Amino acid sequence: MKRKIVHTSINLVTAFAVTLFFSCGTDGSEARKLNQRIDGPVSVGTGINGKYIDSGKVSAHFKTPLRKDFSLEEFPYEEFPDGIDLTFYDENGEESRITSNYAIRYTATSLVDLRDNVVLRMSDSTTLRASQVYWDQRNKWVFTDQPYTLSSPDGSRNAGDLFDSNQDFTDFVSLNNVSKQYLKDDTE
Repeated sequence: MKRKIVHTSINLVTAFAVTLFFSCGTDGSEARKLNQRIDGPVSVGTGINGKYIDSGKVSAHFKTPLRKDFSLEEFPYEEFPDGIDLTFYDENGEESRITSNYAIRYTATSLVDLRDNVVLRMSDSTTLRASQVYWDQRNKWVFTDQPYTLSSPDGSRNAGDLFDSNQDFTDFVSLNNVSKQYLKDDTE
C-alpha cells in the first residue's frame, strides 16, 4: 500500500510538472529564452577549416584561427576576430581568394564585412587591396567607401576613394580614381 502511494505521488508530481512546462507557451520559445546566453557567443571554434557546399559542389573553402557564433542575437552574425582566408569557386571551377585580418558575416543578410589588410585576388590574378571591403554574398556584389588599389595582370592599376562592383569586376564604378591602363591596339 505504501509503495502504491509513493508511486501515485511520483506520477502526480510528474504530470503536474509536464503540464506546467507545456502550458508556458505554445512552442516552448519562452522556455528556450531562459537557456539563451545574451552576453556572449553561442559557440567559439578554433582552427576552423570549413567548406560551403551548394548543389553538391564546393562553392567556397575557408580557414580561420577563431570563429565566434552570435546566432542568438537579434541580428545574428559570425565574428572572425583573428582573420579569415576564403577561397571561392565560380561555375567553371576557377578560384578566387580573399583574406583579411578581421571579418564579420551577418547571417540574415549574407553580408560579409572584411577589415584590416583586405586582399582579394581574382582567378585572373587581378588584385584588390583595401582597409575595408563589404561582400554581399547573396547578390554577388563587392563595395567599399574606403581607399583602394586594384592591379591587373597586364600592369594596369586603379586607385580611388571608393568602389562598387559585381564580384567579377566586369561592372565597376569608382570615385576620384587615378589609373594607368594598357589598351591593345587592334588597328593596323
